[in-house]
Amino acid sequence: MLGVHMNILSFSHYNLRAPRELLDTLCSFYTEVIGLRVGERPPFMSFGYWLFAGQQDILHLTEARNDEVRSIEATTTFDHAAFNCTGRRKYESALAQRGIKYKVAHIPQTSQIQLFFKDPAGNGVELNFTGPDA
Repeated sequence: MLGVHMNILSFSHYNLRAPRELLDTLCSFYTEVIGLRVGERPPFMSFGYWLFAGQQDILHLTEARNDEVRSIEATTTFDHAAFNCTGRRKYESALAQRGIKYKVAHIPQTSQIQLFFKDPAGNGVELNFTGPDA
């Protein structure tokens, strides 16, 4: 424990880095399949997208430098990013139409249903549905 009192206020965003072609594919995936929208991004030196849910930028897509090496075989503890959603049937239909395989999980003692699948770069995605929509 640190000696200085610190408070986390909320989650801000996560960032995926990839070559431009994959970055554009990821942007299309997260806007067309997940439903995020491209929003304003500061004029950084690198190319990228900021994707929003409502008024919050939650996913930053940044172009990897030409000399940057990213190995798919890299050891990581990252498993998935989760989104709270509505419209489960529409999501399932969209995933099926695109040939995206997914798993469904029913959470015990709640009405929550989760859909799990991979984005085009192999990152895990979880969609959470509660209430009458689940």
